[in-house]
Amino acid sequence: MSLLKIAIQKSGRLHDESIQILRDCGISISNGNDQLKVTASNFPLEVLFLRNSDIPQYLVDGVVDAAIVGDNLLVEKGYPIQVVEKLGFSKCKVSIAVPQNFAYNSIQDLNGLRVATSYPKTVLNYFNSKKVTIDIHEISGSVEIAPNIGLSDAIVDIVSSGSTLFKNNLKEVEVIMKSEAVLAVSPKLSPPVEKIVNQLQFRIQSVLKARKSKYILMNVPNSSIAKVSAILPVLKSPTIMPLAEEGWSSLHSVINEDQFWEVIDQLKEAGAEGILVCPIEKIVL
Repeated sequence: MSLLKIAIQKSGRLHDESIQILRDCGISISNGNDQLKVTASNFPLEVLFLRNSDIPQYLVDGVVDAAIVGDNLLVEKGYPIQVVEKLGFSKCKVSIAVPQNFAYNSIQDLNGLRVATSYPKTVLNYFNSKKVTIDIHEISGSVEIAPNIGLSDAIVDIVSSGSTLFKNNLKEVEVIMKSEAVLAVSPKLSPPVEKIVNQLQFRIQSVLKARKSKYILMNVPNSSIAKVSAILPVLKSPTIMPLAEEGWSSLHSVINEDQFWEVIDQLKEAGAEGILVCPIEKIVL
């Protein structure tokens, strides 16, 4: 029986959310401490917990069939690896930061200066595109401390909230790229394993759709059903069920969470009452 081998970051910001999305897909994984490999009990999938920077090479070599990895790492490595799904979590930026007292006006201000980073290829390509010459200092961790110890004049690093930059007296001045977790696949997928990848991708799409959507219920006078229905951005059309109180119905639908706040006042003005908004576990289209 074919088995999909998927790589996940052994530790770090991607690890927990990667495990969570697989579990939300109904895949049972028991990852005990210090385990480097586990097999799902109810899906043909084996999880390998690997060092993040090694994952792209394992994909290229076909050692693993798929991986949940930050797309910034794939850009840095530059391998022919296909991204089949953006996962919407672990969003961050690869940004240029300088000391707070640095009088920064444009990228040209960094010409001839030292830049510390863990992403030398990405940084070099970016600065070359801007026709700016820099001296790259490649370091593997704690990049943000480099200016404070005199190693560099600026850094390029992952930025999420910006709190780490603030703590190290740095400020973000340019965004090189935006990144998020993605599902990537090896160029050496066999047809049987590719079929399993498609099954996993279908489950992931259902989970992601549900995360962005809410189930909405409301009581509506029958005379206002058409008006309320026209306001709702729905998958197809709302479900309408009569209430015990004559002349009223319960209207059920699915709505994008972001859109709800845009239309709530319109729904109330159209006659909707007792509006409830509930989470959804899965949406299968």
